[in-house]
Amino acid sequence: MSEHYAAAGVSLEAAELAKRRIAELVQGTRTSLALGQLGAFGGMVRVPPGFSKPVLVLSTDGVGTKVVVASRAGVHDTVGEDIVNHCVNDILVHGARPIAFLDYLATAELVPKIAAAIVEGVARGCRAHEMTLAGGETAQLPDLYAPGQYDLAGAIVGVVEEDEALHGDRVRPDDLLLGYASSGLHTNGYTLARRIVFDTLGLDVGDPFPEDGRTVATVLLEVHRSYSRAVTPLLGRIHALAHITGGGIPGNLVRVLPEGCEAVVDSGAWQWPPLFRVLMRAGKVALGEMRRVFNLGIGLIAIVGRDDVDDVRAAATRAGVPTWLIGEIRSGTTGVRFSGR
Repeated sequence: MSEHYAAAGVSLEAAELAKRRIAELVQGTRTSLALGQLGAFGGMVRVPPGFSKPVLVLSTDGVGTKVVVASRAGVHDTVGEDIVNHCVNDILVHGARPIAFLDYLATAELVPKIAAAIVEGVARGCRAHEMTLAGGETAQLPDLYAPGQYDLAGAIVGVVEEDEALHGDRVRPDDLLLGYASSGLHTNGYTLARRIVFDTLGLDVGDPFPEDGRTVATVLLEVHRSYSRAVTPLLGRIHALAHITGGGIPGNLVRVLPEGCEAVVDSGAWQWPPLFRVLMRAGKVALGEMRRVFNLGIGLIAIVGRDDVDDVRAAATRAGVPTWLIGEIRSGTTGVRFSGR
């Protein structure tokens, strides 16, 4: 027994138990690209064959205070899947295929059952994208986190052919904006959403969510949607993609606009899901702030030529993702402007 370390708040025995459970989950994600041994200091993956000029695309992110809702509800596997899908979308917008993932879990006290549930979600997300969970880290930091708290982050490696990578430079005036439906809040805006739902409305995780009927936990923990299957079949005919995360539509769509191109978004082209209407009304949040904080039902935007938009939409439909034509690209000062209501 590590008595002094345990007295300081860190259990090496719990860490070893968690590692054994996690190793079984990691083993189930290994693909033909995986190299090396489980538990090594670094994870290894081969670059897939068939590329003439492969470019590695890397991204890292976290799920933010969505983990607070997960802890309150006692549901921990969905946030694991969230972080995978979030990172997959972040490299998808560059046209990249995911090949490896790393996760980082930090907590006050490592509870093997909870750690295993979180990594179970991570592994599920990796398997869904045929991606190796190449490694990760679980850290016990009792001096940084309160009892029961944890943070979750991930890093992803993808690959794309250099001349097929998306940078936004193909965008032209007269292109159309295609919005892909989100599956709720995804992983952004939870600090404000929690304040409105739990403090202003006085709801708890088991209560029915207004205008929805499902429980608060079900609505707030809905898994961040991956757009890989909806987009990948026709990536070559898409001019640019924007993942709508923190900053909303205006803060993310502008990141893929070249000089001299303005994106004009038709505010009436889609209907907000009830979740966002409830948050705006109950929290008395101004429209401008709603647009900057939340995705408002649009989790991804593709910029597509008019001749290709029907085929791109059909691919999304086959993947079960609703889409709407939500605007167009015009000549003008680079930026995002809303029209309509």
